[in-house]
Amino acid sequence: MAKIHYEADGPVSADGFVAALTDFGPRRAELWPGLDAKFYELHELGDTWADVTEGTDIFGGVWARERYDWSEPGVVRLTLQDAVDFRPGTVTTYRITAKPGGGCHVAVDFHRVAKSVRGRVVGVLVTLAGSRRFASELRSVLKRLYQPPA
Repeated sequence: MAKIHYEADGPVSADGFVAALTDFGPRRAELWPGLDAKFYELHELGDTWADVTEGTDIFGGVWARERYDWSEPGVVRLTLQDAVDFRPGTVTTYRITAKPGGGCHVAVDFHRVAKSVRGRVVGVLVTLAGSRRFASELRSVLKRLYQPPA
C-alpha cells in the first residue's frame, strides 16, 4: 500500500489551481509534467466531475482510470476506477486553500493499494520517495500556472 501526504505553496490563485487540475483539454500533459500524453483519455466530462485515464511511461506504463470530483469547493477527489497494477476504490484528495495576500496552499493525500508485483514495487518507491518528488513537481506546476497581473 502506498499512502503519502505532501504539500506546496504557490503564487497561483486557489481557483486558478483548481481550474488547471480540472482542465481536461489538449494541454493537460503540458500542465502536468508527470503525465504522458499517450496514456491520456477523457472518457466523459460533467459540470463538476470527469472520468479520465492518465498515466506515466515509468516502468513500461503505469496508468489509472479515475473519476475526478470537484463538487466541494476547494477539494478535488480522484477515485480510482480501474488500473492494471492497483485496486479500485482508493481516493487521492487535493485540498486547495487561498493564502492571505495571494497564492494558494495545496495539500494532497495520495493512496493506492497494489494488486500486482509491479504495483507493489511502485508502491514501495512512492512510499519511500514520493512525498519529496511529488511535492517538488507540485511546486513546479504552481509556478508554471502563475500569470502575473499585466
